[in-house]
Amino acid sequence: MLCAGLIGAKWAAQIWLECLNQRHVRHHAREVPPAFAGTVTPETYAKSVEYTLAKSRFDMIELTWGAVLLAVVLFSGVLPWFHQTIRHAAGSSIWADAGFLVAVGVALAVLDLPFEWHAQFQLEERFGFNTTTAATWWLDRVKGLLLALALGYPLLALILKLVGWLGAGWWFWAWVCVAAFQLLLLLAAPFLILPLFNKFTPLPPGELRDALLALGRRAGFRAGDIQVMDGSKRSRHSNAFFTGLGRFRKIVLFDTLVRQLDRGELESVLAHEIGHYKKGHIPKTIALSLGGGLLAFWLISLLAGQPWFLAGFGFAPGEMAPALLLFALLSGVVTFWLLPLFHFLSRRHEYEADAFAAALMQQRQPLIAALRKLNEKNLSNLTPHPFYSGFYYSHPTLLEREAALAATDAKRQDGGSRMESAAGKPGE
Repeated sequence: MLCAGLIGAKWAAQIWLECLNQRHVRHHAREVPPAFAGTVTPETYAKSVEYTLAKSRFDMIELTWGAVLLAVVLFSGVLPWFHQTIRHAAGSSIWADAGFLVAVGVALAVLDLPFEWHAQFQLEERFGFNTTTAATWWLDRVKGLLLALALGYPLLALILKLVGWLGAGWWFWAWVCVAAFQLLLLLAAPFLILPLFNKFTPLPPGELRDALLALGRRAGFRAGDIQVMDGSKRSRHSNAFFTGLGRFRKIVLFDTLVRQLDRGELESVLAHEIGHYKKGHIPKTIALSLGGGLLAFWLISLLAGQPWFLAGFGFAPGEMAPALLLFALLSGVVTFWLLPLFHFLSRRHEYEADAFAAALMQQRQPLIAALRKLNEKNLSNLTPHPFYSGFYYSHPTLLEREAALAATDAKRQDGGSRMESAAGKPGE
């Protein structure tokens, strides 16, 4: 009953937030908000409102499906039946139990495919964002499945093996293995994984490349390369990011971003990304993720030792593979309530990176212009309800970012004025 209540509470909160945001967006849909007058056309604003509402309606259907599917999977008895079926066919080995976990994951992913298809080829297509083909879409999913099998299957088998080898202390060493695996992926992704899905080419020599490299040197940041990713192969949405660690890190710009922004705006976007690096946001995020993983493994070890936990879902006590699966399925109904905290920390990092970019560029206008263009091109929701954005948004809204940049600029100018005033006092 507790699990059913948690699933229902999460679904109800999600639907309430969607309805709240829809009403708020419709309330501001009559005309372009004054803050965006002159920068967003009425036609673009109306389209962004329509896009926001269409995505929200679709999200409500998908959220309902996810809640129903989770309840059916957990309470119908299909999981213990499937577990026993695999054991009868393949025995009770570690590899069979790892296969059970992978098979359930694949089955759930397959059941989500119709929603992914609709989002890409109906919703995104309707608003002019989709550029992918059915062949590319299916190929991406096949590649993802093969990667999950090649990387996830052996890792799950190792975790289960550690239980037999190490007894009660298995959870700590399992976390060590998973943490090492994640860090290795961060290093290997730019060379082994990302190129499987996208084409990366060096930014051609010229004024833009020279300006971006000069900006990096001015900030004390050196990257192995600046590359352009063919994001337009799948979507007209745009982005920029760092990938890799240490001397292996690279700056990646979507080709759509390069086409949408001018040189000064691209410099400001790069300065923002460098700000994340210089402020230590990346290691902080990694440390938070690893800390969460450690807590998760410890909780799994506790729950696996409780007869009521496994027996409540039809499994025999002491079965570690079902304990891992049940934790993975149920963790979301708890961590959902922590999203505002996680996103508060993320938004704080965004503010800090914005302030760094404005200081490095010695002006805030290029970054503001870039943010406005990106919000316009991506049809971002310009008027989200504060509760909704506080719960779901990892980045501040456009108005919040502009206000923070203006406040930072005012403080910097005020500080400079005070210094000038002090320097001008007689006798000093």
